[in-house]
Amino acid sequence: MDQVVVPGMLPRHADRPSQEEAEQAVRTLLRWAGEDPGREGLRDTPRRVARSYNEFFQGYDTDPVALLATTFAETDGYDEIVLLRDIRIESHCEHHMVPIIGKCHVAYLPRRRVVGISKLARVVEVYSRRLQIQERLTAQIANTINEVLEPHGVAVIIEAGHQCMSTRGVHKPGVSMVTSRMLGAFRDNPTTRSELLSMINHSSPMAAFD
Repeated sequence: MDQVVVPGMLPRHADRPSQEEAEQAVRTLLRWAGEDPGREGLRDTPRRVARSYNEFFQGYDTDPVALLATTFAETDGYDEIVLLRDIRIESHCEHHMVPIIGKCHVAYLPRRRVVGISKLARVVEVYSRRLQIQERLTAQIANTINEVLEPHGVAVIIEAGHQCMSTRGVHKPGVSMVTSRMLGAFRDNPTTRSELLSMINHSSPMAAFD
């Protein structure tokens, strides 16, 4: 599967360092921090870090547009809001390479076709598994869904905590950042937007089954 390359981003196969080079970089950082990479507890750390980075940033290997390629027209005329709430976000700040953890709500108003809900979650996952800022992450998810599905409207809302703020710098734990991207009917129609926000804030109907 081809991958989407954003401006300034190299494909992972282009000039990609080897596994050994990646592990050596970790050893260098360990020495810079004042540690001995050769001591027992750290001998396998470079390998583990390289493996975890491969998982953290696997979003570079997947084309989010291709994930939305399969859609369904047999909806019996369904034309109301489709909302996927509370999708867990695990990303990394591109400025300090520390975690961004939170949740994402994705909604769209179908025009002719719908897409499997797991594909919406996968689009969120792909863009999250890259170095990010929350504002761009929000826009990328919404823009991709809008461009591929061509619905009447798309809305993406993300609420997340940033460890670059809570564990360093100003050290303000418990602070969350909220970003949104509203397109089409969700931007232009206050009633539609209010309905969406009510659906997001309403207690889950599945709670009765927990």
